[in-house]
Amino acid sequence: MTTQIKDRNKGPGSLVSRVGESLRTAIASGQYSPGDKLPSEVELTETHGVSRTVVREAVAALRSDGLVEVRQGAGIYVLSQEIPAPFGRKIDRARVSSDLEVLEVRAPLEIEAAGLAAMRRSPAQEEAIFDCHRYILQCIEQNESIREADLALHFAIADATNNPLFRQHLEFHGTAAIPQSRATPGERSGEQTAYRRMIHTEHEAIVVAISDRNEEAARNAMRDHLRGSQIRYRDVLRDFKAFSS
Repeated sequence: MTTQIKDRNKGPGSLVSRVGESLRTAIASGQYSPGDKLPSEVELTETHGVSRTVVREAVAALRSDGLVEVRQGAGIYVLSQEIPAPFGRKIDRARVSSDLEVLEVRAPLEIEAAGLAAMRRSPAQEEAIFDCHRYILQCIEQNESIREADLALHFAIADATNNPLFRQHLEFHGTAAIPQSRATPGERSGEQTAYRRMIHTEHEAIVVAISDRNEEAARNAMRDHLRGSQIRYRDVLRDFKAFSS
């Protein structure tokens, strides 16, 4: 598990990033136009030589950026990018609401996972958690999305519980389990960076507590982080309502 996490987080060459960037390039170049159906999950796993989990995470990232939609039983379809939205980004209220529901269900499990990780983590698992935390900072400094790196950190914490069901729960939801930042226009990109650094600081409290084997502090830090995530999601919904009214 630890090796897989580290391999998945070696910057632009990571598996999820590689598959995601390949699909983004194909969409941007016109290989797939709005309304076109992307290759099936099975075809994508064969083409890129990766697991279904990697494909699902890559597709989830594209979906969260408004590039594709997944139609149950029909496949993955490219969305039109021609209609402007608030701050230049499409906000899907139904998706944000659904992600908020995922966060609410996820909270008690991840709070428990943080406490168990503090008690059970091995030195190798501790190293994996720190590696993931450092990679998030690297993404921030390079002005890149932290969503995949954020998910990898939570995977590493789940693995440190030594109970595979915690990771399976996160894998089921993919990047929907990770907080989405509020959309901001290009000239206000500093707000996006500030948001990402705030997330990094919240993660640091969790990581340090796990490293110190402080079960109570780990649970409290994870609780504070997830409560903050829920508040931020509700802010996104309020922004949507204000724009729509």
